[in-house]
Amino acid sequence: MKTKKTVVIIAFGLICIAIYKYLLHKDLWDVNEALLKEGVLSIGHSVETINLVDVTPFDWDVVYSFGPYTPKDHIYETVGYKWDNISETVNEGMNQIVFLNDGKVVCYLYGYPENNGYGISFKSENYKDAGDMLNIKDDLNFQVERSDSVVYLRN
Repeated sequence: MKTKKTVVIIAFGLICIAIYKYLLHKDLWDVNEALLKEGVLSIGHSVETINLVDVTPFDWDVVYSFGPYTPKDHIYETVGYKWDNISETVNEGMNQIVFLNDGKVVCYLYGYPENNGYGISFKSENYKDAGDMLNIKDDLNFQVERSDSVVYLRN
């Protein structure tokens, strides 16, 4: 009888761990994307320019912006590893932004700005493997633009 109770307790514990890991646990890049969204959407209406560092409440050293239709393999190669089951952008105007810190993905923004409530777009002199790249040491001043209920950051 005691053995059955032990097996039931262990099985219940494993189920709880699995639920936490697969249903309740969010990956770091998802948590940071929510923080980024909160930071961008909290920009005051009178603000015309902002430094990207001021709306990214997480550590990062490089950010990539990948153009439409960039194959996943090119993104993985540029970033340096496969970190998640990402999607390819399927249309103009979609965001595919990857923030890295010490070579690890710490934030991933994907989709239409109209659906996300915000968008980030930039071009840089550091074009690498189908993506523009900004370094934390670059000029990170962005114009703040609003259209309907969407906030855009553009450099």
